[in-house]
Amino acid sequence: MNSVLAASSTDLDLSLAQQLTVIALCALTAFISHMALAVFNDGVRPFMLDFIQGRTTRNATTAVAFGLSAGFIFGLGAPMALSTGVLNPWLVFLPTDILGILSPKKWIAPLLGGAWGAVVVFGLNGANSLAHDLPVDFLTALQQMSTPILFLFTLFPVLAITKQFGRLRGAIAAVVELALVVMTMKVWPDIFPGSIAMAVGVLTLIGFAVNKDMTQRKLDRAEAAKAAAAGDFAQEGKDGTADAAEDPMASLFSASALRLRRHLPLFMLLGAGVCVLAQSHVFGGGEATSFLIAKGDYAEAAQVDFYRAFGFVPLIATTALASGAYGIAGFTFVYPIGYLMPNPFVAAIVGAAVFAIEVLALSAIGKVLGKLPSVRDSSEHLRSAIGDALGLAILFGSLMAANVMGGGLGILIVGGLYLLNESMGRPVVRMAAAPAAVIVGGVLLNVLYWLDLFTPIKG
Repeated sequence: MNSVLAASSTDLDLSLAQQLTVIALCALTAFISHMALAVFNDGVRPFMLDFIQGRTTRNATTAVAFGLSAGFIFGLGAPMALSTGVLNPWLVFLPTDILGILSPKKWIAPLLGGAWGAVVVFGLNGANSLAHDLPVDFLTALQQMSTPILFLFTLFPVLAITKQFGRLRGAIAAVVELALVVMTMKVWPDIFPGSIAMAVGVLTLIGFAVNKDMTQRKLDRAEAAKAAAAGDFAQEGKDGTADAAEDPMASLFSASALRLRRHLPLFMLLGAGVCVLAQSHVFGGGEATSFLIAKGDYAEAAQVDFYRAFGFVPLIATTALASGAYGIAGFTFVYPIGYLMPNPFVAAIVGAAVFAIEVLALSAIGKVLGKLPSVRDSSEHLRSAIGDALGLAILFGSLMAANVMGGGLGILIVGGLYLLNESMGRPVVRMAAAPAAVIVGGVLLNVLYWLDLFTPIKG
């Protein structure tokens, strides 16, 4: 497996059908965001309930969406797309969250979303070509992130197991994953080395969590039997029934699920669009996936996004039921399914079906998660572990890119910008700060070259 993409593979030349798909999907997602039915940013979704119920204004909600999304759009989404030649959800969907909420009229929202789609498909390739013609090609340098991201991402199940179930189980999982990576590289050199290791890691984490919940339920039943024998069970049951009847969250969850089901045809259209975009292989659902898609490793990309989805199902389900706003990509299972579809027509049908199942099953999923607290905790640990692994990988890869661009001076500029962002309280979110620093550093190195103060490193 090549550690760095070929420069020619990062072109963003899309076919007419792909261009129209991106523009139409951006128009649709902006419209859905305007209707407060779904947003992509998980941090924005909890604020949507106040907006839906009229307790906050459209402008205030737009400000929240922009504040939570801008760093990811310009610091992560744009650099990843330019360096891989593959679109990503931060670049495609986060801006349509903002534009949809911002739009004062329903009919204006799809126009704004479509305009952003046009900027992406027509403007990004021009920026790509211009950057590659500069004396210091910082976009090619950004491809150095691929190896750290792909390999360190493999460790996220190990980190999650360690955080939730302790050092011993984490250490065992680490040894097993390392052995599987080495074995895969030796026996199946054409396969992404972390694919089998991640599968085993995620399944192990889920197994530990389910076993813990089942054990706890057995203990609870034993205690209930003892209470019944002591004559306390009847009173406890009455109290539990009263609490359930008075639970305001149960009523809220039911109302939110009903609201989403009323718009099922629109969600099915959304699922079809997202799945078709994934099937086009010009879109990747994550950092590691973008590089795999760019390399043409679609099966491995599907596997990576499938495992990643387990970390987000509980979050998306609970926030959707609490706020009445779903995720633009649903539970994100539509990504890996789309990568593997044979053509866009089948992808559209399957994507629509997947979203229909997800929306209709939302209440049932919420109830199941309520009975499996350890599985919910596993989801939290998975997301945290993904953030930790990718944070280190992106930082390390960005410093590698800085070294390729300008040696020690490049590292000084990029690392200095990253540290400055940290000391200023992270005006740019940590995940996006390092790639953004590479782009700013690349521009500065080009300026120094034009001032005859820097000679680009030959490579």
